[in-house]
Amino acid sequence: MKKILSILALVSALGFGLSSNTFAEDAAPAAEATVVETTVVATTVVAAPEAVAVLAPVASTEAAAPAAAVAAPLVPNKGDTAWMLIATVLVTLMAIPGLGLFYGGLVRQKNMLSVLMQTFMIFSLMGVLWAIYGYSVAFTGGNPYFGGLAKAFLLGITPDSVGATFSKGVVIPELVFVAFQLTFAAITPALIIGAFAERMKFSAILVFMVLWFTFAYLPMAHMVWYWDGPDAITDAKSLETVMANAGWLWAKGALDFAGGTVVHINAGVAGLVAAFMVGKRIGYGKESMAPHSLTLTMVGAALLWVGWFGFNAGSNLEANGYAALALVNTMIAAGAATLSWAFAEWLLKGKPSMLGAASGAVAGLVAITPACGFVGPMGAIIIGLLVSPICYFMVAKAKYALGYDDALDVFGVHAIGGIFGALATGVFVNPALGGMGVYDYVANKVGEYNFAAQMTAQVYAVVTAVVVSAVVSFIALKIVDVLIGLRVSEESEREGLDTTEHGERAYHN
Repeated sequence: MKKILSILALVSALGFGLSSNTFAEDAAPAAEATVVETTVVATTVVAAPEAVAVLAPVASTEAAAPAAAVAAPLVPNKGDTAWMLIATVLVTLMAIPGLGLFYGGLVRQKNMLSVLMQTFMIFSLMGVLWAIYGYSVAFTGGNPYFGGLAKAFLLGITPDSVGATFSKGVVIPELVFVAFQLTFAAITPALIIGAFAERMKFSAILVFMVLWFTFAYLPMAHMVWYWDGPDAITDAKSLETVMANAGWLWAKGALDFAGGTVVHINAGVAGLVAAFMVGKRIGYGKESMAPHSLTLTMVGAALLWVGWFGFNAGSNLEANGYAALALVNTMIAAGAATLSWAFAEWLLKGKPSMLGAASGAVAGLVAITPACGFVGPMGAIIIGLLVSPICYFMVAKAKYALGYDDALDVFGVHAIGGIFGALATGVFVNPALGGMGVYDYVANKVGEYNFAAQMTAQVYAVVTAVVVSAVVSFIALKIVDVLIGLRVSEESEREGLDTTEHGERAYHN
């Protein structure tokens, strides 16, 4: 437990250190960010002393606060709808097969099928839970930390239901939004399995994932992404109502375009806690545990990269220039991170590796996720170049110094990369640095950038994600340990989980 606390302290120090000394610029409080089509008039609002971030997946317009009445029902644009359907499919590609192959190639041959099975089953289980209660808890009103059950079992959602985007008068079918957010909710818990790969009971994994999804993922999604939508904001008074109804971190002004806090920090911290509580693999540090197929890992990384375009650009919810910006930023940040990781290895180890290049690409994709719709392309390149050396240090040095067995470096890449990306978002959103700024729906223009206010909001989001995930993960794992037990037997672990947990083999030699 002391080791866990020491690492969380290191993370907090990294977060506060980065937030206190980077590009300190001053201006008036920021309000909300991007996404306005030229045909749409976006009325604005200046938040009180904190930025109001509205660039994040939103709730149905049915929940909107009182706003100007519309003459006729809003009709989704077929182009936006088609793009969001494609983005949903792309995110599904990230998990099955992308994440499964990426993780599967990194474990030993005797555990390949177990990783594929875990990924496949978690994605399926979370999808069902999302429809039963997850969507309602994340994206309906309730309180600042947790939604309600008004839309449990997708009650009242029909093909005619619409959900808000980020532009006034622009909507998409709510079922499309349900499906898109389902893929986020399904892939996030699956990321965690890399931390305890090759040694945890399959039954224990499934029970833990249900608890973690319910009490860590859903509250974070609600706190960061829930609000009433732009049509609910017409003046300063209506903004107060929107802020009162919104998730806690949204109201604080935290910017997270596609899931740096909700997905990556959340999953990465859970992985760290699990790595400590499940314990090290038998033979860790003494026996070879080299990846059995870097070919499959490279294929998985490539599928992740392609699917990430849906993850990031799809989070814009509209097929417009900001979706293109998010796509371009995703492409070049991942490329820059691949280069910086490979060259760091080349410099320090004498040879650049395929594993390093793939790890760098994922680190870049993680870091740009919260920033992709807020920063300019040059900011994206800088984020990509800087994140890899930080993550490389964590997985090559800090992990061994601190003595935990995070088998596939979930914490070192996802949590650390997510923390860096969330904080860098607060810096590079600055229009003076090529960023898009934070949009003010009352003044109908981009608000003045305020470094102190924005970075304070980003730090709130980072610390909240770390604390929520750590506490929920610890309690959930304790419950599972008492009920089922976390770990397979030594005999099963030595034989491999493919045969002992699933009665099959990935390969027949």
